[in-house]
Amino acid sequence: MKEYKFKINGKDYAVAIGEADGKMLNVNVNGADYQVELENAPVAAPAAPVAAAAAPAPAAAPAAAPKPAGAGQTIKSPLPGIIISIDVNEGQAIQRGQKVAVIEAMKMENDILAESDGTVTAIHARKGDSVLEGADIVTIG
Repeated sequence: MKEYKFKINGKDYAVAIGEADGKMLNVNVNGADYQVELENAPVAAPAAPVAAAAAPAPAAAPAAAPKPAGAGQTIKSPLPGIIISIDVNEGQAIQRGQKVAVIEAMKMENDILAESDGTVTAIHARKGDSVLEGADIVTIG
């Protein structure tokens, strides 16, 4: 396995990338194993591990999405768990610090709070969803 260390949005990730089996790749991120499907990526030579390295870090790709003008800010799950409740609706005006969702992790309920004032433009998770760290929960415009 090739091992890499990433820092994404100030968070450290230890990533180990295994051998590709067709379009599937075994990846370990911070001790959690994932099966990653490669899309339009060559499986041969050094290009495969480099191209696949960005895929396992859940926060990497979604972090780029909120940057375009008018796209808003996406509130992400701070840890893996199960969504217990979504406490906002699309179109609802919210304030910084307002609870937008609750996630259960390791038998503890954790409030997910808005990081800024705005209007909810999209809800990406539903009650009962199992989410990974960095998964999109709500977008505020």
